[in-house]
Amino acid sequence: MLNYYKILGVKRNASASEVKSAYRKLARLRHPDVNGGSEQAAREFNLIARAYRVLSDPQERAYHDYQLTRSISGFTRSDSVFNSDNPHARRIRQVAVQARMNRIVDGLIEAERRETFAMQQAVFTIVSLFLSTFFVAALKPRGWELGGLPMRAVLLTLFLLGLWQLYARLRAGFEHYTYQPKLIHDSIMREEEKSDKPFTRFAASTFLVSGNMLSLAAGLLVGKQMYNLILSAIPFLFAPQVRPELILYPPIAVLIVDTLHTIAAKID
Repeated sequence: MLNYYKILGVKRNASASEVKSAYRKLARLRHPDVNGGSEQAAREFNLIARAYRVLSDPQERAYHDYQLTRSISGFTRSDSVFNSDNPHARRIRQVAVQARMNRIVDGLIEAERRETFAMQQAVFTIVSLFLSTFFVAALKPRGWELGGLPMRAVLLTLFLLGLWQLYARLRAGFEHYTYQPKLIHDSIMREEEKSDKPFTRFAASTFLVSGNMLSLAAGLLVGKQMYNLILSAIPFLFAPQVRPELILYPPIAVLIVDTLHTIAAKID
């Protein structure tokens, strides 16, 4: 029988996105319009499309896997009761197919859960960075000045951990949700394949830098008014001027929010 995995050039445990990506690449290469409308190209293109249609549907993929396993095992109808046409054998085959389908559906649900968690991590990281930048710029806390050497050591340690956590989360978000457009020369020479990722690297970087700068500016503006109205009454906790050590606090806030989010996700 036909092995649709070999036709698309993917492994049997390939994810839905890997199957889709392989289909797109092969479809572009084998499309009849690209190959002068030849009948051979049309047959290959139809086969690729049929393989993608089967492997992109969980139920059809489960049945294809079952038939593929039977074919690879080399059994004939007389070799095994599982290949028999008697009612009990058919019932056993149905149970096996259903179990395979359940495993595939469970895998898809788990993949969707991981995707949701990854998106939440990216969103929480960016939001916590913007909010912490705003509040630090507005309040200008004196934690560094009030604490002695032990307190400063703790703040520096948390800052380094938070900085690494921030870098790791932003890097994962960029790899997962952004892409680098092809050069103009490449776009002219061949049709650019549409990316599954929603944002370009430049757009995401611009949003990140602009959002942080706006949060900083808004915090400074609001903080000036707050200090005159409220914070000047407790000058030992909050200062009116910007100081270099304030840069320590946003990464620490990101670290705390990310840790709480991870713990809540594991409990859930």
